[in-house]
Amino acid sequence: MEQKLSSGLYIVATPIGNLRDITLRAIETLRDVAAVACEDTRVTGRLLQHLDIKQRMIRYDDHADERAREGLLALMADQPVALVSDAGTPLVSDPGYRLVRECRERGIPVTSIPGPSAAIVGITLSGLPSDKFLFAGFLPSKEKAREHALAELAVVPSTLVFYETAPRLTDALAAIAKVLPGREVAVARELTKMFEECRSGTPDELIDHYTANPPRGEIVLMVGPAAAEAASMEDAEKLLREQLRELKPSQAAAAVAKATGLDRKALYALALTLK
Repeated sequence: MEQKLSSGLYIVATPIGNLRDITLRAIETLRDVAAVACEDTRVTGRLLQHLDIKQRMIRYDDHADERAREGLLALMADQPVALVSDAGTPLVSDPGYRLVRECRERGIPVTSIPGPSAAIVGITLSGLPSDKFLFAGFLPSKEKAREHALAELAVVPSTLVFYETAPRLTDALAAIAKVLPGREVAVARELTKMFEECRSGTPDELIDHYTANPPRGEIVLMVGPAAAEAASMEDAEKLLREQLRELKPSQAAAAVAKATGLDRKALYALALTLK
């Protein structure tokens, strides 16, 4: 039988819930590779069965030793091999980056077959700023380590995106309330499934809700950026003095209002006094 794919590694994104989210290219790739490397052969086996694909599966996860990785690399040198995670895009908080690194160092071609990612689905549903966001994987499970991780991210001027497990959700929300007070938070769960939910609010509001309604499944936890602090009138006065060296009071007030978000009329009145 003629080989349709060239040798190498094919990173294949798979559905995060709704199996209809599989792409045509992903189906073709899974059908045509020599083997599929996966985290759990039972999970991937169910997907392949749904797609009516009979395929050799090789278990590969973060705990795989050098011997297992070498076996895959040897196979990929001559044949196409797909890498999948249990759900979503491999390498996004999933095993695989060491394998990709080795492939690149050895000149083995690497191809990515894009598709679903829970982090991207979550951020698009959240209503939080999405022009800039930081995906930070899973928070540590221990309380002090979790708070330390959040404290390190406090200065990031973007929406923070985490993966979390249902049993640890309220603990994570409590840590956010303590370390990142005043932030809007969103919780997305059961993504692409029948009971998909994205709920936003303060950490305390979400703790109350999920204490009364314990969640299930994997969760995308998102924290909005800190609100910009309003400039004080003292700061505005300094800016006005600088602007008044070259601009008329009305022009200076307009420039400072735009820079600080303060009221233009109040700034104009102050500019007249300073002038």
